Amino acid sequence: MTATLPGRLIHQAQARPEAPALVFDEETITWADLADLVLRTSAWLRGRGIGPGDHVALLCGNRPAFVVAFYALANLGAVTVSVNTGLVGEGLRHSIVQSGARAVLAEQGLLDQVAADIAPVLRERRLLAFGGEADLFAAARACAPDAIYGGPGSEPLSIIYTSGTTGLPKGVLNCHEAYLASGRWMAASLAITAADRIMVCLPLFHANPQMYALMSALETGCAVVIRPKFSVGSFFDDARRFGCTMFTYVGTLLAMLASRVRERDTDHRLTRCVGGGCPPEVWRAMQDRFGITPYELYGMTEVGGWVTGNSTEAYRFDTCGRVRPDMEVLIVDGHDEPVAPGTPGEIVVRPKKPFTLLLGYWDNADASWQAARNFLFHTGDLGVFDAEGFLSFRGRLKDVIRRGGENIAPAEIEAALLAHPDIDEVAVVGVADPIFGEEIKAVVVARREIAARDVRRFLEGRVARFMLPRYVQFVAALPKTETAKVIRRDLLALPGAIFDLAEARRD
Repeated sequence: MTATLPGRLIHQAQARPEAPALVFDEETITWADLADLVLRTSAWLRGRGIGPGDHVALLCGNRPAFVVAFYALANLGAVTVSVNTGLVGEGLRHSIVQSGARAVLAEQGLLDQVAADIAPVLRERRLLAFGGEADLFAAARACAPDAIYGGPGSEPLSIIYTSGTTGLPKGVLNCHEAYLASGRWMAASLAITAADRIMVCLPLFHANPQMYALMSALETGCAVVIRPKFSVGSFFDDARRFGCTMFTYVGTLLAMLASRVRERDTDHRLTRCVGGGCPPEVWRAMQDRFGITPYELYGMTEVGGWVTGNSTEAYRFDTCGRVRPDMEVLIVDGHDEPVAPGTPGEIVVRPKKPFTLLLGYWDNADASWQAARNFLFHTGDLGVFDAEGFLSFRGRLKDVIRRGGENIAPAEIEAALLAHPDIDEVAVVGVADPIFGEEIKAVVVARREIAARDVRRFLEGRVARFMLPRYVQFVAALPKTETAKVIRRDLLALPGAIFDLAEARRD
């Protein structure tokens, strides 16, 4: 029974019924209450036609309703399609349509914000909307609890969309066991116990909080403290208010804390944080200024969340730690031959245990096959192992821009800009940034003079806000190879004026 998420949930409900499982503002949900709500929500969803194998798009913000819905869908044997709440237009519709979602389960407030964008896809799908916890939980409590899901841990559980180098994002399909294994080894690596309280500030639709926080809680019985969003101003006050002991991060979150909170602050219970993308200077600031130890790891949605990480037993500054015991991680050359320690190459992964990596890219056999060349999952990332087995991340072989924890495909922005009547060609590239990791630069070949701010305004409503470029540069021609492919590396050092739209972004 414990090989699935509902099985682990029931285990914790029986072992720690009165202990807090979820904390949100003034609301605390115990493990027993959470299990009861999940089984009743499962029954409510089943009564509305959701069953085993169905894909359901979940559009919900950071709140207990997301967790309850996620576990309830798992109890039905359904697959949750975690919808990025920042998406608009075609990007939003793509995740719902491409995933094969039969239904959309949505928070009414978010639904109202994208009503026009989402309307076309709702004509062919069931819509289940709720106003908030009071609304959803009242409907659930009117139902008798469902039986506990009895399927195997290898059954599909989740689709999360992640951007590739070209085209629209791909849907990563993961199973129960991949999620549980992430939490199992995370708890062991960071010595997480039932006494911990993990603060979640990152969006719950991401693999990071799902696999690092929720699964660690399912493994240990600790509490998850959900915050609606990350705020520098309230971060440490929230940590004190809720007695948080750790949190998950992307590099942007830590960089913002380090750059904007200059005073020393150790008056809190936070001891550690876990995630990826922490620069050395920020790492030092977290330790010296705030008394918080970053546990840097290497991972992605496709590899079950993470495959190497620093731990309480093996820790090295400015590395991504050692390989997880149930994984094999290699550094290979262009022919997939392993290279010696100290030699950079592509990071590839192979599981030692079944069903701990992605089941595949949903409805994208070509992408699944290409990523699994020679029975190794090719991450497209560059890394190097030292002599003692600690991994260092050296950048990406792919063209994906990683801004503030979001993977952004340049092609998606380029396609939107090419619809502009006065833009002839465009190329988008990532520019190093100390806060967001990378910022976005659009290099434009225009048919006539255009204001830089008009380029950004044209994209508003066509792509998510986090995809709006900070920099715009106008050129007479894009740098290209003999076969007319854009030379992206040359986009960073083109001569001419570059317009900085930082104030216009405000995000």
